[in-house]
Amino acid sequence: MDKVRILVVDDDFEIREIVKVLLESEGYEIIEAADGKEVIEVIDDSISLIILDVMMPGMNGYDVCSKIRRKSTVPILFLTAKTKDSDLETGFLSGGDDYLAKPFSFIELVARVKGLLRRYYIYKGKERSLNNQEIRIGDLLIHEGASGVTKGQEEITLTNIEFGILMFLVRNKNKVVTTQEIYEAVWKEQYFSFSNNTVMVHIRKLREKIEDNPHEPIYIKTVWGKGYRIG
Repeated sequence: MDKVRILVVDDDFEIREIVKVLLESEGYEIIEAADGKEVIEVIDDSISLIILDVMMPGMNGYDVCSKIRRKSTVPILFLTAKTKDSDLETGFLSGGDDYLAKPFSFIELVARVKGLLRRYYIYKGKERSLNNQEIRIGDLLIHEGASGVTKGQEEITLTNIEFGILMFLVRNKNKVVTTQEIYEAVWKEQYFSFSNNTVMVHIRKLREKIEDNPHEPIYIKTVWGKGYRIG
């Protein structure tokens, strides 16, 4: 069986080597890049996960993430010493799926990697299942089997997390769902108080992609004090 390939991006050689040694011990194949330019050169469809440093010379991690998102939905895990809410929000809005604060432990690194890969393969598995069910909501046409969305004639690219949130709302169309329910269903991890902001940022990004006016959404409605529902 082919090994899972992970791209590790950090301008600090020692950090790259630490991550490489730790993840190779778990059976992963590691590809390295020292900056954003190298990422663009080496990334291809064989990469299953990207571990991306935020603070790099030249193109920072947020900019690299935005460029990757133009052509790929591969999971992206930010490595960062910047853990203010505003920094994390910037990371999520640029297309990141999760973050790991520096310094990090071996156990936490492996747990984050396995969690992201598990969700990625769940959605990729649905794509390979040839389940071509289509769901229409207003101008949105959701291709469940292909994990894709079109709006009118426009194809909308969603990350795996964004598509997971949308499908969870669709499957619970007639009820209000809480941020905790969304987080535990999509991330498949235990909910903590800080998880609320993670969900909110991803929903904001999802609205920017599917709504005509994200500030007056017609698809993803906020029910104040309770949660969200699909319109």
